[in-house]
Amino acid sequence: MAEGERVAVIDTKLLELIACPISKGPLVYDAARSELVSKSARLAYPVRDGIPIMLPSEARSLRDDPPER
Repeated sequence: MAEGERVAVIDTKLLELIACPISKGPLVYDAARSELVSKSARLAYPVRDGIPIMLPSEARSLRDDPPER
């Protein structure tokens, strides 16, 4: 790991409790991008310093990816 680089870790219990604020569906943690991904809403919420930023205005759109069914 390079100096100044951090890897956020998300508690699995937290992942069981939180949901996408748009779709109300489950989230999947993408450690490589440090994001919580809502496959149903096709949004990725950033995780900064281990804190999920669950604001739709902060989410990255995954519209280029095919929708999950």
